[in-house]
Amino acid sequence: MNTLPLILAYIGLAFMLGLAGIGSAIGVTIAGNATVGALKKNPNIFGSAMILSAMPSTQGLYGFAGFFLNLGAVTELGDALTLGQGLAVFAVGLVMGFVGLFSAIRQASISANGIVEMSNGHNVFSSTLVLAVFPELYAILAFASCFLAMPS
Repeated sequence: MNTLPLILAYIGLAFMLGLAGIGSAIGVTIAGNATVGALKKNPNIFGSAMILSAMPSTQGLYGFAGFFLNLGAVTELGDALTLGQGLAVFAVGLVMGFVGLFSAIRQASISANGIVEMSNGHNVFSSTLVLAVFPELYAILAFASCFLAMPS
């Protein structure tokens, strides 16, 4: 019984879930802190600021969904998992994890800037929302790679 493919796959799954979740936690904290500060100046922006603050949470959801899908495939194959398949799950786990980590933090930066400007009376919610989607696109691409690398 060769356990190396399973070990590699499980390490990849841990990176996928852990790093994307950490990125989302950091991201929503950055944007949430901006919201708390902005509400002191303009309490009327709470609804819009909350939406922008929640945007970086999606990367953690992508990491969890990729983890869930690949875990099912890895578990189903068990000892039949090949070294190539184990390496593929490991690699996609690193990709999803790191892209989720960095895109959530960068998305939060854009969101936080928009929140601050909304508190200053500028009508930038829609523009900020559009711009904050750009880092999200890379997380979506990384999530799509989870399907492509899923062992079958």
